[in-house]
Amino acid sequence: MSRKNNSYSNEFKLQVVQSYLNSEDSYVTTSKKFNLRSKTQVERWVQKYKEFGSIEAFEHLPSLGSGAKGVKNPLKGKRVHFKNVEEERDYYKAQVYFAR
Repeated sequence: MSRKNNSYSNEFKLQVVQSYLNSEDSYVTTSKKFNLRSKTQVERWVQKYKEFGSIEAFEHLPSLGSGAKGVKNPLKGKRVHFKNVEEERDYYKAQVYFAR
């Protein structure tokens, strides 16, 4: 049996988040109330809402899932060899800095 990932509108996400925040329901209860597969989806939406202040603010961010579209896999491509640990550390620090 294959699973299909559902796509939800920002309005729906906001409705779910506000329902959770304005009630004393648990993540599980809220997910059941809106027919979601698991409480994890509600947890993620609430976390992002609290972090960014709105559902719309994070809609263009890459997904945290394994199939994030538009995010280059850093493990693919040319392999880099380093002379020592310090050189490797500096290389990865630069990668993090320029990825921002």
